[in-house]
Amino acid sequence: MTDNKFTHIDSDGNPSMVDVGSKAVSQRIATARSTVQLPEEVISMLDNKEIVTKKGPVFQTAILAGIMAAKKTSDLIPLCHPLQLNKCEVDIKVVNGNVEIQCVVGCHGKTGVEMEALTGASVAALTIYDMCKAFGHNINILETKLVQKSGGKNDFDSRK
Repeated sequence: MTDNKFTHIDSDGNPSMVDVGSKAVSQRIATARSTVQLPEEVISMLDNKEIVTKKGPVFQTAILAGIMAAKKTSDLIPLCHPLQLNKCEVDIKVVNGNVEIQCVVGCHGKTGVEMEALTGASVAALTIYDMCKAFGHNINILETKLVQKSGGKNDFDSRK
Protein backbone atom coordinates (compact mmCIF):
# COMPACT_ATOMS: atom_id res chain seq x y z
CA MET A 1 0.00 0.00 0.00
CA THR A 2 2.54 2.56 -1.09
CA ASP A 3 0.10 5.20 -2.34
CA ASN A 4 -2.48 4.84 0.48
CA LYS A 5 -5.03 3.21 -1.82
CA PHE A 6 -6.66 -0.07 -1.00
CA THR A 7 -5.79 -2.55 -3.74
CA HIS A 8 -9.13 -4.37 -3.63
CA ILE A 9 -11.38 -1.29 -4.01
CA ASP A 10 -12.18 0.09 -7.46
CA SER A 11 -12.48 3.78 -8.38
CA ASP A 12 -16.17 3.75 -7.39
CA GLY A 13 -15.42 2.30 -3.94
CA ASN A 14 -16.64 -1.22 -4.73
CA PRO A 15 -14.80 -4.45 -3.93
CA SER A 16 -12.71 -5.65 -6.86
CA MET A 17 -10.26 -8.47 -7.48
CA VAL A 18 -6.82 -7.11 -8.35
CA ASP A 19 -5.90 -7.55 -12.01
CA VAL A 20 -2.64 -9.52 -12.04
CA GLY A 21 -2.76 -10.25 -15.77
CA SER A 22 0.27 -8.13 -16.60
CA LYS A 23 2.43 -9.37 -13.72
CA ALA A 24 5.30 -11.74 -14.39
CA VAL A 25 5.11 -15.33 -13.17
CA SER A 26 7.59 -16.01 -10.39
CA GLN A 27 8.20 -18.54 -7.63
CA ARG A 28 6.09 -17.46 -4.65
CA ILE A 29 6.61 -18.87 -1.16
CA ALA A 30 4.99 -17.91 2.14
CA THR A 31 5.21 -19.23 5.68
CA ALA A 32 2.59 -18.59 8.37
CA ARG A 33 2.45 -19.69 11.98
CA SER A 34 -0.41 -20.24 14.41
CA THR A 35 0.11 -20.87 18.09
CA VAL A 36 -2.41 -22.78 20.21
CA GLN A 37 -2.36 -22.92 24.00
CA LEU A 38 -3.87 -26.16 25.26
CA PRO A 39 -4.73 -26.93 28.89
CA GLU A 40 -2.13 -28.99 30.72
CA GLU A 41 -4.48 -32.00 30.87
CA VAL A 42 -4.50 -32.09 27.05
CA ILE A 43 -0.74 -31.51 26.68
CA SER A 44 -0.18 -34.35 29.15
CA MET A 45 -1.88 -36.68 26.61
CA LEU A 46 0.99 -36.06 24.19
CA ASP A 47 2.55 -39.39 23.27
CA ASN A 48 5.19 -39.78 20.56
CA LYS A 49 4.57 -36.29 19.13
CA GLU A 50 0.79 -36.86 18.80
CA ILE A 51 -2.36 -36.43 20.85
CA VAL A 52 -4.94 -39.14 20.20
CA THR A 53 -8.57 -38.55 21.18
CA LYS A 54 -11.79 -40.44 20.47
CA LYS A 55 -12.00 -38.36 17.29
CA GLY A 56 -8.58 -39.66 16.19
CA PRO A 57 -5.03 -38.32 15.92
CA VAL A 58 -5.26 -34.57 16.54
CA PHE A 59 -2.11 -33.32 14.82
CA GLN A 60 -2.40 -35.61 11.78
CA THR A 61 -6.00 -34.50 11.27
CA ALA A 62 -5.01 -30.84 11.68
CA ILE A 63 -2.23 -31.24 9.10
CA LEU A 64 -4.71 -32.58 6.55
CA ALA A 65 -7.22 -29.83 7.39
CA GLY A 66 -4.53 -27.16 6.96
CA ILE A 67 -3.49 -28.49 3.57
CA MET A 68 -7.10 -28.74 2.40
CA ALA A 69 -7.82 -25.20 3.61
CA ALA A 70 -4.77 -23.72 1.87
CA LYS A 71 -5.97 -25.29 -1.39
CA LYS A 72 -9.45 -23.78 -0.89
CA THR A 73 -8.42 -20.26 0.18
CA SER A 74 -10.01 -18.54 -2.81
CA ASP A 75 -13.32 -20.23 -1.90
CA LEU A 76 -13.11 -18.76 1.62
CA ILE A 77 -11.59 -15.30 1.14
CA PRO A 78 -13.73 -13.44 -1.42
CA LEU A 79 -11.07 -11.51 -3.37
CA CYS A 80 -8.26 -14.08 -3.38
CA HIS A 81 -7.18 -15.46 -6.73
CA PRO A 82 -7.50 -19.22 -7.24
CA LEU A 83 -3.94 -20.57 -7.33
CA GLN A 84 -2.35 -23.80 -8.48
CA LEU A 85 -0.22 -24.63 -5.47
CA ASN A 86 3.01 -26.55 -6.04
CA LYS A 87 3.67 -27.09 -2.36
CA CYS A 88 1.85 -27.05 0.95
CA GLU A 89 3.49 -28.36 4.09
CA VAL A 90 2.00 -28.16 7.57
CA ASP A 91 4.24 -28.98 10.52
CA ILE A 92 2.96 -29.21 14.09
CA LYS A 93 5.07 -29.44 17.22
CA VAL A 94 4.87 -28.57 20.89
CA VAL A 95 7.18 -25.69 21.83
CA ASN A 96 7.35 -24.40 25.42
CA GLY A 97 4.03 -26.03 26.25
CA ASN A 98 2.18 -24.51 23.26
CA VAL A 99 1.29 -26.12 19.97
CA GLU A 100 3.07 -24.40 17.08
CA ILE A 101 1.68 -24.86 13.58
CA GLN A 102 3.75 -23.80 10.60
CA CYS A 103 2.30 -23.77 7.11
CA VAL A 104 4.59 -23.28 4.09
CA VAL A 105 2.95 -22.76 0.71
CA GLY A 106 4.53 -22.31 -2.72
CA CYS A 107 3.51 -21.81 -6.33
CA HIS A 108 4.69 -20.37 -9.61
CA GLY A 109 2.26 -17.55 -10.18
CA LYS A 110 1.43 -13.90 -10.61
CA THR A 111 0.27 -13.31 -7.06
CA GLY A 112 1.49 -14.28 -3.62
CA VAL A 113 0.52 -17.22 -1.43
CA GLU A 114 0.51 -15.55 1.99
CA MET A 115 -3.28 -15.87 2.32
CA GLU A 116 -3.00 -19.58 1.57
CA ALA A 117 -0.33 -20.01 4.23
CA LEU A 118 -2.34 -18.00 6.78
CA THR A 119 -5.50 -19.95 5.97
CA GLY A 120 -3.72 -23.29 6.26
CA ALA A 121 -2.22 -22.42 9.65
CA SER A 122 -5.51 -20.97 10.91
CA VAL A 123 -7.65 -23.95 9.94
CA ALA A 124 -5.11 -26.37 11.42
CA ALA A 125 -5.38 -24.40 14.69
CA LEU A 126 -9.18 -24.48 14.55
CA THR A 127 -9.07 -28.23 13.93
CA ILE A 128 -6.92 -28.74 17.02
CA TYR A 129 -9.46 -26.69 18.99
CA ASP A 130 -12.33 -28.76 17.63
CA MET A 131 -10.68 -32.09 18.35
CA CYS A 132 -9.62 -31.13 21.90
CA LYS A 133 -12.65 -29.13 23.08
CA ALA A 134 -14.20 -32.21 24.72
CA PHE A 135 -11.48 -31.87 27.38
CA GLY A 136 -12.47 -28.27 28.09
CA HIS A 137 -12.87 -24.99 26.29
CA ASN A 138 -9.85 -23.45 27.98
CA ILE A 139 -8.04 -23.54 24.64
CA ASN A 140 -6.59 -20.34 23.21
CA ILE A 141 -5.48 -19.66 19.68
CA LEU A 142 -2.87 -17.12 20.66
CA GLU A 143 -1.88 -15.77 17.27
CA THR A 144 -1.71 -16.41 13.59
CA LYS A 145 0.88 -14.43 11.69
CA LEU A 146 2.80 -14.23 8.47
CA VAL A 147 6.39 -15.25 9.13
CA GLN A 148 7.88 -14.86 5.65
CA LYS A 149 6.95 -14.32 2.02
CA SER A 150 9.06 -14.06 -1.10
CA GLY A 151 8.80 -13.90 -4.84
CA GLY A 152 6.68 -10.81 -5.33
CA LYS A 153 7.24 -7.10 -5.48
CA ASN A 154 7.88 -6.92 -1.73
CA ASP A 155 9.53 -9.72 0.22
CA PHE A 156 8.83 -9.94 3.95
CA ASP A 157 10.53 -11.71 6.83
CA SER A 158 9.34 -11.11 10.39
CA ARG A 159 12.41 -12.92 11.75
CA LYS A 160 14.73 -10.10 10.67
